[in-house]
Amino acid sequence: MTIVRSIALFALAAVAEIGGAWLVWQGVREHRGLLWTGLGVVALGLYGFVATLQPDANFGRVLAAYGGVFVAGSLAWAMIADGFRPDRYDVVGALICLAGVAVIMYAPRHS
Repeated sequence: MTIVRSIALFALAAVAEIGGAWLVWQGVREHRGLLWTGLGVVALGLYGFVATLQPDANFGRVLAAYGGVFVAGSLAWAMIADGFRPDRYDVVGALICLAGVAVIMYAPRHS
């Protein structure tokens, strides 16, 4: 159950961070205004909070693993929100990153 919780937290963190960055982008680059930018800042703050809920207590490990989630999540977000079409190298790269997440977070360790 701990792995399922961890994966759910990574997904929630990805939505908060990628969504927050996208909202800031929309507010500033697409001139949608301060409301969009402010909502993005709030979402980015939520990302920081969600990361603290991971079962692993090692900040560096959690953040390093989240990097792989961010790569895959960014491509997924771009597909949904912006109509981006990843090529096979994008997909292979994202899968490699997710494999790295699995090794970093869920490999058996001896305390």
